[in-house]
Amino acid sequence: MNEELANLLRGMPKAELHIHIEGSLEPELIFSLARRNRVKLAYDSVEALRSAYAFTDLQSFLDIYYAGASVLLQEQDFYDMTAAYLERARQDNVRHVEIFFDPQTHTSRGVDIGVVIRGIHRAVQDATAASGISGSLILCFLRHLSEQDALDTLEQAMPWRELIVGVGLDSSEQGHPPEKFARVFARCGELGLHRVAHAGEEGPPAYIETALNLLHVERIDHGVRCLEDPALTRRLAEQRVPLTVCPLSNVKLRVFNDMKDHNLVELLRKGIVATVNSDDPAYFGGYVNDNYLQAFSALPLTQDDARQLARNSFSASFLPHADKERHLSEVERFFAGAA
Repeated sequence: MNEELANLLRGMPKAELHIHIEGSLEPELIFSLARRNRVKLAYDSVEALRSAYAFTDLQSFLDIYYAGASVLLQEQDFYDMTAAYLERARQDNVRHVEIFFDPQTHTSRGVDIGVVIRGIHRAVQDATAASGISGSLILCFLRHLSEQDALDTLEQAMPWRELIVGVGLDSSEQGHPPEKFARVFARCGELGLHRVAHAGEEGPPAYIETALNLLHVERIDHGVRCLEDPALTRRLAEQRVPLTVCPLSNVKLRVFNDMKDHNLVELLRKGIVATVNSDDPAYFGGYVNDNYLQAFSALPLTQDDARQLARNSFSASFLPHADKERHLSEVERFFAGAA
């Protein structure tokens, strides 16, 4: 990849739609918050913690992810974590983010859900005021827990309903099919919440279909295994169902052995509304621009693909129509200037 294309990727306006805010906790901040909150960590240093980021699959990552989240106790902790991510996103020319957060990871430790939501929301408000970056919150249910736990979590979140744009489904995919959460997603639909779900990462393509048919999701998070089912692939393309693809995460968790094996190019060529995102950037080796740069370095992607991915990131968002159009116009101006 030439430097001109690299600079284009760094500079183009973009949205990020698949970011787990707890997965943006860098080791340095984990240790800082551990000191502040007097939390004992299993690692002696930042370097020891970072060297533990050698994952072999989704579960081995989740084990250390939940351990890192143990330092988050006060509203200010959630604020500091979110503010650090938003500043990093701003540097990558991200204009809008849709932030996943996992309240059950915290409420199970005795942290009130309001502490979580207020801290994240306040950081988004301050970042918007300071730099113009916008953000929305997506409450994710942990699929390895019961649906009743998810329903209870939704009820706990109701005092902050107006601060939440949608709900998602994350954590261990294997053995926890989407239909396990049909009732809670139906309730979320009644509440007018947008719905997304992780599917087709480690789980089979059938999980994508079930998420669409039973959970009535509007976006699929990951979804890269859809290509194993040609009929499903055609459906995703025809119905314009976006996929929030996370290239570095897919390689780190062995969905693909190497970035050159990733199917992002084929997804785009099949007409799927694919987007590029960072997932858990502190753990997977890069923020959103790193994902673009490494994918474009390894794959036969072009400037036209960059423009399409930037457009997809905004069109797939849950922004109001007028805001989408404003951002899409900025994308067109940017690429016209680069021509």
